[in-house]
Amino acid sequence: MLSVGLTGGIGSGKSEVSRLLGEHGAVIVDADRIAREVVAPGTEGHAAVVAEFGEEVLAPDGTLDRPRLGALVFGDPERLKALNAIVHPLVGARSAELQRTAGEDAVVVHDVPLLVENGLGPLYDLVVVVDASTENRLDRLVRLRGMTEADARARMAAQATREQRLAVADVVIGNDGSPEQLRERVAELWRRLRERA
Repeated sequence: MLSVGLTGGIGSGKSEVSRLLGEHGAVIVDADRIAREVVAPGTEGHAAVVAEFGEEVLAPDGTLDRPRLGALVFGDPERLKALNAIVHPLVGARSAELQRTAGEDAVVVHDVPLLVENGLGPLYDLVVVVDASTENRLDRLVRLRGMTEADARARMAAQATREQRLAVADVVIGNDGSPEQLRERVAELWRRLRERA
């Protein structure tokens, strides 16, 4: 089994690379998806977040109001630290459980947005960083995700710097080009991962 850590700054295209690797046959362990699962209503994570941040972070249906929660924690390092202290251990336990169920010859790709921030690089056989220019990332966040420029910049500033991500990378996938170029780069990456597995 080959364990791969996949990361990239918000708006870099990391999720698209993860999706493409899944199409090639990788087992994807998506930390963001797991982070949503572990705070779903009825879970210990949900109860802990509400206890920490209050019922104002709940949507009318009882789920977490993610934009409201995000507005509370991004830009406030202490609040972000409190949220991470609840969510990260739960995500780690679920991720380990999913990896244990993969086959011996599997390529398991851990899609981890905060891999660098949390010093998780040593947990993986290989770290892949999806990289894009600040300008392209900002454009994608505003144009494709509908964020305001100020919100996009705040989210970007709350993450590791581009230099910090590149420093831990074993492989860098550049994503400043076309979708076709990205597909070709991911296909080449997949060939390399299969060889190593």
